[in-house]
Amino acid sequence: MKEVRAIIRPNRRDRLREALRAIPNFPGMSMFSAQGFTAPASIDKRSVRDELTDFTEKYMVCVLCPDDMVETIRNVIVASCGTGNFGDGLVWVLDVASVHRVRNGEPMA
Repeated sequence: MKEVRAIIRPNRRDRLREALRAIPNFPGMSMFSAQGFTAPASIDKRSVRDELTDFTEKYMVCVLCPDDMVETIRNVIVASCGTGNFGDGLVWVLDVASVHRVRNGEPMA
């Protein structure tokens, strides 16, 4: 099992939700409010606007999924949330050692 995490722009939330729901057998997701900024070294020339809007609201998306769904979910996140601009966010994948349902303690495969 894997966890796909992403940081996205708030205005891409609804688009992402609909795109993920369209994936067959999509397992669901959790979303959290977050704040962040782009690494200054990654931007050659920073404008006053960049400095004033650098620390921005974001969402962190977390999806626990089977290994064979990772690429599909990652691709949907990138396609749904990318604008081509700095600050679009990041997507990363983590290995998950074990998952248990809170409802009954039952392990998930």
